Amino acid sequence: MSERPRHLTHVVRRRPPGGRRADGPGARALAAVALFALAGLMIAVLVLAQGEPAPGASASTAGASRPALGGAAGTPEPPVGTQAPLPTSTFLVPSPTPTRSLAQGGGAVLRYLTSTGDTLAALAARFGVNPADIQAPLGAPAPRDGVTLAPGQTLIIPAVLDPASLGPAERLIPDSELVFSASAAGFDAQAFAREQGGYLAGYKGFVDGSTRAGGDTVTAVGLQHSINPRLLLALLEHLGGWVTNPAPSGEALTRPLGYAHPYRDDLTPQLNWAANQLAIGYYGWRAGTLTELTLADGTTRRLNPSLNAGTVAVQYFFSRLYGRDDWYAALTGGFAETYRRLFGDPFARELPTLIPGDLAQPPLLLPFQRGATWYFSGGPHGAWENGGAQAALDFAPASLESGCALSETWVTAVAAGQVVRAGPGAVVLDLDGDGRETTGWVIFYFHMAERDRIAAGTFVEPGDRLGHPSCEGGRSTGTHVHIARKYNGEWIPAAGVLPFNLEGWVARAGEGEYQGFLDRDGQTIRACACTAGWTAITAGR
Repeated sequence: MSERPRHLTHVVRRRPPGGRRADGPGARALAAVALFALAGLMIAVLVLAQGEPAPGASASTAGASRPALGGAAGTPEPPVGTQAPLPTSTFLVPSPTPTRSLAQGGGAVLRYLTSTGDTLAALAARFGVNPADIQAPLGAPAPRDGVTLAPGQTLIIPAVLDPASLGPAERLIPDSELVFSASAAGFDAQAFAREQGGYLAGYKGFVDGSTRAGGDTVTAVGLQHSINPRLLLALLEHLGGWVTNPAPSGEALTRPLGYAHPYRDDLTPQLNWAANQLAIGYYGWRAGTLTELTLADGTTRRLNPSLNAGTVAVQYFFSRLYGRDDWYAALTGGFAETYRRLFGDPFARELPTLIPGDLAQPPLLLPFQRGATWYFSGGPHGAWENGGAQAALDFAPASLESGCALSETWVTAVAAGQVVRAGPGAVVLDLDGDGRETTGWVIFYFHMAERDRIAAGTFVEPGDRLGHPSCEGGRSTGTHVHIARKYNGEWIPAAGVLPFNLEGWVARAGEGEYQGFLDRDGQTIRACACTAGWTAITAGR
């Protein structure tokens, strides 16, 4: 027979012999003490239950309230959690209503407003967290990995970086004033130089095999790198005084952008160096591979994660020239004042959707004739110079001769469009029909031979002939075509969230520049300048 349950308030006592109850003063006192102890125990349990976090909530987040939606981007806020409700029973604490966690481990969080071109992977690298740690406010769609994020989207990010370790947070220029975007399309740098009356107005530079006026030299170099000429002029004025000073001297005359190198004196080499430094900073921040700067004096500074790519490009540029104190001085007033004196507020010309959310590449063919077999000779590498935007791929035709041999093969249009530029070594194909290189999708071909090269203004269909591959236009050790993409003036990396896709062959980066792969349906081709059989790829197959 099972034991009968005991109830603390219903204990049955047997009478002692003689029929007299054992309920004298001593017994009554003992019972009172027992009841008092039991009441104290129940009160203690109740207090502990009310003071503990609900199951599943850490002690550091219990009772915290959700931050206000009006928090400024990059401003630390208190932990976000769910307050445990009061228990309805002494021994049972109900679980809170499930909610999306906004802070891992209950730490402080930041409220960040996305900038044009942001991706989840890059944001995670900048803020020092994992992509899964970055979440949206309750009720908003979660950010997606592997796509460009829409500008202006609020994200909640754990605050793990020490604010004291971060560099300046002031945004200096928008991204559209860093790249050669539509905001620069109608800007005449030479006319501006003449208005300012400085040394640049009468200077003669040499670019692409021809002599040009000083302002036109700035524009030509800017177009090559796709860097905004206003920014190059502002740097030229800030460091060398060339825009307003009619008679610069010393280092300002020979090295107007401050770079000391025996082969980089004079304007064009200085501009090329400066534009490439800006590109390294800009696209390194875009990709999330650049998060810390090493200044000229060897000191390091973590980049403030709330910055935009254009500002990081300027910070990186000055880090190549200055130690800590001069670097801060340039970024916290000096350069910004120079820029505004010349061109006013750069944010007045901002294009906030330079890179929109969920940007997608249009269908593209391989850049040679259908049925022809070429060789994948270069994986993702610099669009114009090494180290900058890793936006280009290289393809080489079959040849019985090595080196820069004459080729009768044809480079072809990857899509329908209009040729908007055809110059030394280059053909630029506009795909959106507006006839401008600074808007929409644009395909850049380089090392195109002058012989049989298509003329600017020509409309083409997919597969139409554009010209022959060569070594013309720049440094090259063998005949090939170099191809890259731009969107709204910004180089689009050949690998990453929006990889080059040519007839289903999708580019993937290797360990270094020019290394990499093309993948399609389980097949992989590895890039090699050796034109070996395993690098062969056939168009239209």
